[in-house]
Amino acid sequence: MTTYSVSVRLRRTTVEERYVSVPISESVMRTERDEDGARGLDAEKIFAAAIELGRDDDGWAAEEREVTVHPIQKAPDEVRPPLDGASDTP
Repeated sequence: MTTYSVSVRLRRTTVEERYVSVPISESVMRTERDEDGARGLDAEKIFAAAIELGRDDDGWAAEEREVTVHPIQKAPDEVRPPLDGASDTP
């Protein structure tokens, strides 16, 4: 008995998490002083430094994985010849 199949393109997304320690230094401080003259941490600078620290692959742990149908369906890169032997060339 002959069987047929249909290729469906899937997308798998893995979400990972990791903690990094951002050193407190002049580079992560706000430039403006508070009314009392104190300077605080600049959250945007801290997050930017954290992203830089997390660019390597060490220490990441899988948090979640989701498999969905890919929004763009196309033929696989390695397409088999048509079953009936037909081709696009005359």
